[in-house]
Amino acid sequence: MSENTTRDTVILGSGCSGLTAAIYTARANLKPLVLEGHEPGGQLSITTLVENFPGWPEGIQGPELIENMKKQAMRFGAELQLGHLSSIDLTRRPFVLNLGKEVIHARTLIIASGASARWLNLPSEQALIGHGVSSCATCDGFFFSGKEIAVIGGGDSAMEEALFLTRFATKVSLINRSENFRASKIMLERAMAHPQIEFIPSTVVEEVLGVEEKDVKGLRLKNTKTGDISVLPVSAMFLGIGHEPNAKAFAGMMDLDEDGYILTKNNVFTTKNGAIIPGVFACGDIQDRRYRQAITAAGSGCMAALEVEKYLEEHGR
Repeated sequence: MSENTTRDTVILGSGCSGLTAAIYTARANLKPLVLEGHEPGGQLSITTLVENFPGWPEGIQGPELIENMKKQAMRFGAELQLGHLSSIDLTRRPFVLNLGKEVIHARTLIIASGASARWLNLPSEQALIGHGVSSCATCDGFFFSGKEIAVIGGGDSAMEEALFLTRFATKVSLINRSENFRASKIMLERAMAHPQIEFIPSTVVEEVLGVEEKDVKGLRLKNTKTGDISVLPVSAMFLGIGHEPNAKAFAGMMDLDEDGYILTKNNVFTTKNGAIIPGVFACGDIQDRRYRQAITAAGSGCMAALEVEKYLEEHGR
């Protein structure tokens, strides 16, 4: 592709929202370019069985769902490219995207770069993601009905995960590295009052057991005060230590909230100092810190694509 090539639209991210946007813009004959980013496929690519995406009564593996979306987008003319955004200039029209060795110009931009779950970064944890280690209680809690599980964290996210998981688990152990919990008073009281939740403060996870079996068998724990080592037999470990929005590249260019998520108006319109940035849209987990579901990400990807179509029509494309 030459430097003089100007795309009608470029989509940053190839998760559920980005690929849905690609399907819609490709069907509108806009020939979208999808830059896959550092996590091709997004969080669904590290998920196993997805049972709550409409249209799959028996469920579908996360990577397979993403692959189907890619094929669908490419069938209509979308182009997928591995690439990392080095810099971007939204002050020029068309927008200028620098990929290092390549410069791309775009009339519109859909930001669908998502949010990455925070992990403990233990080798055993990473080996068991999708096999009993999860960052999404809503997605995976059902699979552990009647089992004992653990939630890691001490903030509101951890409390919400633990409370939700009591619907399925016989017992939820809430493990926090400090004796102090950062959660709001109401969430902390609600979790502490629940008979199925046990608090384990001043404790860190040293190892997730069950790597050889490809199935979580327990956690090796260390008390941060005494140094004592213990084993907690659980069938799953859920991370409740938050997400990191992949929006650092846009700091100063558009409005972000206090945690770095893109603020949007009317679902997908980006803003700067409260005023809409023409031609720049955001969808999926990069701007949705509340629902974080594949179906809501797909829905917002559809919205962004329809707004791109409308914008280009209004500007003579």
